[in-house]
Amino acid sequence: MSETPGIIRVPSPLDLPFSAAVRVGDIWELSGQIGLDPGAGKLIEGGVGPETQQALQNIRGALEQVGSSMRHVIKVSVFLKDIDEFGAMNAVYATFFDPTDYPARSTIAVAGLALGAHVEIECSAMADVVAPSASIRAHGIAT
Repeated sequence: MSETPGIIRVPSPLDLPFSAAVRVGDIWELSGQIGLDPGAGKLIEGGVGPETQQALQNIRGALEQVGSSMRHVIKVSVFLKDIDEFGAMNAVYATFFDPTDYPARSTIAVAGLALGAHVEIECSAMADVVAPSASIRAHGIAT
């Protein structure tokens, strides 16, 4: 856990050298998510559409774990292996947010992503006013 006053860190569940999420003040910064099936530990098959769906489900789950939600997302960065897949990604992406209240977003084409993924998505979200989930409290993280 973080020893820096005012900063809360959620360790990576895969024991990787980065935090899954970091809270500074009222903002949660989430690390990038690819379409990794957390149960199987493998990338979802089917390309950018299913990978976008899984990445955003992973983000929703991470936000819920820290007591926030998709409605509190304020900024999203999307990294695409192929910018020609923008439309397919965007169609899935749009289903995760209220169409009257989309967060700000950047979409960037990149040369490659971890595990050969087609898409990686990261976001910033406001901390919710509700208490974090029991799993976060069990790890000794206080908000």
